[in-house]
Amino acid sequence: MDVVFRALADPSRRLLLDLLFERDGRTLSELESQLEMTRFGAMKHLRVLEDAGLVTTRRVGRQKLHYLNPVPIRLVHDRWVSKYAEPWVRGLSDLKRTLEGDMEPTTTTTRPRQVYRTFIRTTPERLWEAITDGAVTRRYFYGAFVRSTFRVGDPISYGDEGEPPTQEGTILEADPPRLLVYSFTTTRTGDPEAASDAPTKVTWEIEPRGAGVVRLTLVHDDFESETKTYRNVANGWPFIVASLKTLLETGEPLAV
Repeated sequence: MDVVFRALADPSRRLLLDLLFERDGRTLSELESQLEMTRFGAMKHLRVLEDAGLVTTRRVGRQKLHYLNPVPIRLVHDRWVSKYAEPWVRGLSDLKRTLEGDMEPTTTTTRPRQVYRTFIRTTPERLWEAITDGAVTRRYFYGAFVRSTFRVGDPISYGDEGEPPTQEGTILEADPPRLLVYSFTTTRTGDPEAASDAPTKVTWEIEPRGAGVVRLTLVHDDFESETKTYRNVANGWPFIVASLKTLLETGEPLAV
């Protein structure tokens, strides 16, 4: 957390995070144009944010796009804000932004994408098991039990045991313990409004990063716009990724 706090201490870096919060997936040139500094200075600040895990990058063609990664901030939040105080904190924060006129909706010029990244003290095999074993997913995935053979072309679903699934899709790629890609659709049981959204895509990337350390990157993309599904998973994924990390490192997930 020291690295995160040091990264957040600089106002220029906080501005970069604000810009990515307004619209994710920006190039260096787009971000640089919003700052009163040189291109090299912007690159330097982005590198600090990347090292702290607050920003992740993806290459799309020749472009390098930058994404806000809220997982480290969520871990800070969950360390000091209790589950009882959280609704009050969120409500007061929303009230402050509303009164200050800072609640205008944002627009995106490209298909929205969500990217989350974290480092976990574990092995690729244990992480793969945590992603694919329903007995484990129910502990950190809001109680959802994953069901699938994890073979390409086979179905995948999430939901309570013995109940209709709340999310479902089809396995698109599977390379244990490195890569899992599947389509994602919210069912009417999960959210009747989101059930009308077009299918999207979820990608889990697992990369060894030294002895006993794995980098997990979760990408959710192919949204047509900032749909109901987009808004739902934007609230859910940061907690799921943070809780998965905590479970593997401590044996206990974050409290829901």
